[in-house]
Parts: sequence; C-alpha cells; structure tokens
Amino acid sequence: MRVHHLNCGTMRPLGERLLTGAGSLLRTADLVCHCLLVETAAGLVLVDTGFGLGDVAAPAGLGRSFRRAVRPVLRESETAVRQIEALGFTAADVTDIVVTHLDLDHIGGIGDFPRARVHVYADELTAFHARATLLERERYHRRLVAHGPDWRTYDLAGDTWHGFSSVRVLDLPDAEVALVPLVGHTRGHCGVAVRTPAGWLLHAGDAYFAQSEVTDGTAPVGLRVFQTLMQVDGRARHENQARLRELVGSSPEVTVFCAHDRATFERLAAQVKLPG
Repeated sequence: MRVHHLNCGTMRPLGERLLTGAGSLLRTADLVCHCLLVETAAGLVLVDTGFGLGDVAAPAGLGRSFRRAVRPVLRESETAVRQIEALGFTAADVTDIVVTHLDLDHIGGIGDFPRARVHVYADELTAFHARATLLERERYHRRLVAHGPDWRTYDLAGDTWHGFSSVRVLDLPDAEVALVPLVGHTRGHCGVAVRTPAGWLLHAGDAYFAQSEVTDGTAPVGLRVFQTLMQVDGRARHENQARLRELVGSSPEVTVFCAHDRATFERLAAQVKLPG
C-alpha cells in the first residue's frame, strides 16, 4: 500500500490575518483541498475529490457567493483525475471514493470517476438530496452527481476506534478504511481513517480548519466565524473537536489532519516523498 497526499483545489480567500492569524487583512490566505489517494493491489481508493474538471470548465456552476467567498483558483492540473493520470493511472483505476461529506469543494471531482463506488454516511446523503435549508441549498449541488454514482451508505452504528464509537469499517479489498462520525459541520460529516504501515491517518474533513484547533484549541477569528456560519450542529461540532484534541494528545500513532490547512498538507506530502 502507498498513500499520496493530493491538493485538489487551491483557494485564496481575502483576509489573510483573519484566517491565518498573521499577515495582512488585505492579502489573501492560501488554502488547499487535501485529498488522499490510496494505492492497493485491487485498485485506487480516493478520499474526497476536491474540485473536478467540470468546475474548471464552468466555474459559474460553483455559484457566485462561493466563488466570491473562497476565490478558488481552479487549475485543471490540480484536479484529482489529472494528478492520478500523472502518476501513471487512469480514472478507471479508482474503484472507490470515500467522502468526508458532500460539500461542493469535497465532491467536485466525483463525476470524473463514474465507475467508482462512493462511500458516505446515510444521513449525509439524505441531507444532500433534501436540501432542506438555505445553507444546504448553497452547499449541496445536485449537478455533481448527475451521472448517478454507485452509492454505498452507512448508518451511525459500528465499532469503537481510539475512543470514537459507531465507526464503520468499509468492505474494501487490501485496504483498511473506516468512517468515523464527526457530525456538526454537516448532518452526516465524518472523518476517514486509513491504516498505513506507519500507523493511522485520520482525514477529519471540515471538523476543524486550522491544526491549532486540535493542538491547543485556538483558531483565528475569521475561521471561528466561518465555521459557525457553516455548521448545522454547533454543540456536536465542538464536542467532536474536543475528542479530536484528546486523540491528538493521547495517540501519536494516529496522524490527524483537516481538509484545508496548507501547512499540514505540505508537511505530510513532503514526508511521503522522503527517501525510504
């Protein structure tokens, strides 16, 4: 098994100091869409997709408010499918996609892999189709799943894992991958845990946005405001952040990271490239 860390979407929102705690209010922050590509003997497993070819070809489909707020760069070379091709594979080699949740910047590339099985919590898929609130109508874009994905849904029940309950281990050949409930940002938000020869990776999605939130519990004011605006259950989100802090402090064999922190992405991607 080999795991690649991919940035599948650079975003440059205004207000660097508000979002990073340093720099200028007038400069842009530099965010990523951190995805994982897991090579197995049976095929490729992709964790989140970031933006896709359709987003690059037709940015207007992302919506004016989203584009103004996060200012996505939208490079074709950053899409998951093009990075996978650069590694010598094809889109058809991706057998499974595991999503933390169904926000447009996490599944924009899902249609680039029409043959893949897509694993998600049932509550998240239900919310995606219902789009019951204004916030959910903004974040969930049905056009991204117009190809009719092969959904594999899971209920909130299952095993325990490092203090988390209701963890669902997926039935994937040659890969140990699990969904870890981290609701709050969305109704069915989860982390995705991947066992590697060096230990566990936990992709925490948008359960938090800055690594400091799970190390010392602090976050720049702009991120705190943004997370509050985007949450569907603030109490659950804060409780899950506290549990993630406990995990980081007590389980060094688990590497925890979120979807949009560039510094953490670059550190983990560089470790993969180190010799040996």
